[in-house]
Amino acid sequence: MDPVHLRAAGTSLLLTFPAGEAEITHFGADLGTDLPDPDLLTPPIPNSALDVPVVVGIIPQASSGWQGRPGLRGSFLAGGRPGRGFSPALRVESVDAAADAVVITAHDSDLGLTLSSHLRVHPGGLLEVAHTLTNTAADPYQLEELAVVIPLPRRAGEVLDLTGRWCRENHPQRARLRQGTWVRSGRHGRTGHDSSLLTAVGTPGFANRAGEVWASHFAWSGNHEQFVEQLPDGRRLLGASELLGSGEIVLESGQSYTTPAFFAAYSNRGLDGVSARFHEWFRAREHHVGTVAGRVRPVVLNTWEAVYFDHRIDELLDLAASGAELGAEQFVLDDGWFAGRRNDTAGLGDWVVDSQLWPEGLTPLIEGVNALGMEFGLWVEPEMVNLDSDVARDHPDWIVGPDPAAHTTGGRLPLEWRSQHILDLTNPGAWSHVFDQLDALLAENNIAYLKWDQNRDLSEHGSAGAPSVHEQTLAAYRLLDELRAAHPGVEIESCSSGGARVDLGILERTDRVWASDCNDALERQTIQRWTQAVLPPELVGSHVGPTRSHTTGRVHDISFRAITALFGHFGMEWDVRQASALERETLARAIALYKEHRALLHSGIRVNADLPDEALRLHGVVSRDGREALFAAVAVASSYAEMPGPVPLPGLDPDASYRVEVLLPSSADADHSHAFTQIRPPAWLRDGDAFTASGAWLEQVGLQLPVLNPEHALLLRAVAL
Repeated sequence: MDPVHLRAAGTSLLLTFPAGEAEITHFGADLGTDLPDPDLLTPPIPNSALDVPVVVGIIPQASSGWQGRPGLRGSFLAGGRPGRGFSPALRVESVDAAADAVVITAHDSDLGLTLSSHLRVHPGGLLEVAHTLTNTAADPYQLEELAVVIPLPRRAGEVLDLTGRWCRENHPQRARLRQGTWVRSGRHGRTGHDSSLLTAVGTPGFANRAGEVWASHFAWSGNHEQFVEQLPDGRRLLGASELLGSGEIVLESGQSYTTPAFFAAYSNRGLDGVSARFHEWFRAREHHVGTVAGRVRPVVLNTWEAVYFDHRIDELLDLAASGAELGAEQFVLDDGWFAGRRNDTAGLGDWVVDSQLWPEGLTPLIEGVNALGMEFGLWVEPEMVNLDSDVARDHPDWIVGPDPAAHTTGGRLPLEWRSQHILDLTNPGAWSHVFDQLDALLAENNIAYLKWDQNRDLSEHGSAGAPSVHEQTLAAYRLLDELRAAHPGVEIESCSSGGARVDLGILERTDRVWASDCNDALERQTIQRWTQAVLPPELVGSHVGPTRSHTTGRVHDISFRAITALFGHFGMEWDVRQASALERETLARAIALYKEHRALLHSGIRVNADLPDEALRLHGVVSRDGREALFAAVAVASSYAEMPGPVPLPGLDPDASYRVEVLLPSSADADHSHAFTQIRPPAWLRDGDAFTASGAWLEQVGLQLPVLNPEHALLLRAVAL
């Protein structure tokens, strides 16, 4: 078979077909059109090895000599016993190639298995891969794993992935790639606080703006594994798969299983190049949120850290009015509005308005919010249930657990988490209950936005006594899809105790994510930087929290909190009535700046400077034409150096001249005097508060910064002259 070569945006994917298998010979930099004869690429045969070259197909198989992690694991249940067909020999039957995509069909006629592989290189260079396995035999086939992998070149010798916990999501960790398999398993039943949103392997020392990087993301909201493997022969793979429970997928004759989509990006300009490919893919989607036109990202005022469960209409309307004065455009009523909900131990599952709190329903609050010029949004947690709820009392069999029997008839429940259990959405009655209640809520009220939460792991998750995370995840997807179809004007945020369900699977059916329950601006600097390694800023909710953080106890000035929140979907989660007059002035200025520049923030190119001082960070957004940029210089700790020195402003047009000015904090701001430790600022800040230089100068030499105090920031604007 002839090779298949897909090319886009400086990326090549080359597929060859040695020994009847489909093999990715190259994924990386563009190869051009002049390619060698693929037969000449056959590797040597070393001593003490198989007598034929080992092929690493798109599904690595032992039948081709692969001795690493297999791409397909499973067997047929013959006579009720597993084991037959444990080692398939899938060989290519057909290749259907187009300009940007290819579908490869492979078959094992002896066993009765067919594999259809779909590979596409999107216009921005992002690779998307998925496999579909079909059982064509008479016996059932029990699937254990179907993985998606891509090869890595030998110069890719360092791994960066992300990990975390509640309120500290998406923190990077690095390691040298060694022989063996590096596996990250997620058994939370949801994506997980510790899940790696991005797994990157690159040339040693790769950085934000330098080095070659191959990176991947697995678009799935359930259990999963991500892995990097290096074999003794030097071959290296990057891959992922759904992590299936025992017997969770059994394919009867004619049935199929399709993997979640696996996305991969190549960059020869560091991690920023990887992010650019993901961001371009997101923004090319037909259903992507408005960025420069349409329904752009509104300024949000969320009530959680302002009032918690204390829902009183007069207080809420007063809070809404205070937020509207500052420039808020959307008011979101968080947890506590529904029947029986005075704390977090009761009420989940009963999605009806509490008539004691709201004798006239939510209408008076919604109308009051709308009269202030704001949209109204509402918090829900549809997949969860409290035992102290009407639905749990009426339908104990709808609660997930490891036993076939309900807990009221002797079945065992999983351990509680925040007094919560999980509704079995694979049960048609439970699914319809949730859909009908939310459908009625949206039909009867002018709700523009749902904050869709999921506050616990899906531990011991089973239906009818069998593991069911896979089907539960698909049922949650279907619930979101059908509600959006019924109410197309309603936007939905994915929140999962913060950032525990952040992935491209959930983002195909939601409009933003809540990256973390932590509004501490210092923690958010890292959380947002690495969440936005994959997600563009407009999809990442970022709020100005209270002066003293609810989750860490840290105290931060208003300018630091505001600058941090600007580089995302801006909002407030704070009783802004308690802010001082000077704090309100600064916050109002920040909101005005967000509105003025949100088209740039939500359509431009995200950049991150490489700085030698770990106490100092600089990130920003540059317009696609290079004419304008916003940067944040951030002191996250005390520096080992007395002066920060000049720092680069990356991504600007090297041939253009720019005027750089400070937007926040200014001398008029409440915390300006707290931001610096210096006798006098650099010269350009003493003489007109602006600096003019070429883009080449600003990136190669840089801008002299003032001496920032730890946990303070400077918002800079660069405009081409």
